[in-house]
Amino acid sequence: MIDDVERALVVMAHPDDIDFSCAGTVATWTDAGIEVAYLLVTDGDAGGFDDDVPREEMGPLRRAEQTAAAKCVGVTDVRFLGYPDGRVEPTLDLRRDIARVIRQVRPDRVVISSPERNYERIYAGHPDHRAVGSAAWDAVYPDARNPYAFPELRAEGLEAWTAREIWVMGGPSLGEYVDVTDVFDRKLAALRSHVSQVSHHEDLEGMLRAWMGANAARGGLPEGRLAEAFQIVPAV
Repeated sequence: MIDDVERALVVMAHPDDIDFSCAGTVATWTDAGIEVAYLLVTDGDAGGFDDDVPREEMGPLRRAEQTAAAKCVGVTDVRFLGYPDGRVEPTLDLRRDIARVIRQVRPDRVVISSPERNYERIYAGHPDHRAVGSAAWDAVYPDARNPYAFPELRAEGLEAWTAREIWVMGGPSLGEYVDVTDVFDRKLAALRSHVSQVSHHEDLEGMLRAWMGANAARGGLPEGRLAEAFQIVPAV
């Protein structure tokens, strides 16, 4: 992996996707002085478990939850595209909208969900996750770096930008394990900010420790450590 990172962008489909998948890693980056921005493609308006919450209130609620969660791990730049939850497709419009943010943020590293199904973990293969992963991959290459792709972006004053590395979450080829044991409490706090999504979990901490402990074991880390898993793809 590259070691001179100044900025990173995390692109995911729904509020709470980042916090389940990589908030611990984000905390280690912000602690190291890396500027991290979040881009959520939807507001998560199809989420939740409470019929008493009107649907029109769910999107704004989840935006607020994600904004609070981000602060737990040192992120204040949180952006939303407002695509409809559950109906995301990897369209040219979505590629352009993600490329726009890449050109605005100018990240060295982009974190995305996997465009592929993971047949060992059904939740990672949510169709919105795969659609956003595919569009974000294409936005990194070739869209954001090609000055002649989406000329309207250049007309907005956004010159081409080349991100140098992609970190893929939830896919079938994970091989890089980040030890996040020392920031686990902040990851847990971030997830607990998503009250509308996690309040039904009787033992959220136990579930995370089991899952992340298994990641650490696969990564060869000592017993008792906790890890998040990625596939790292050079983008230059």
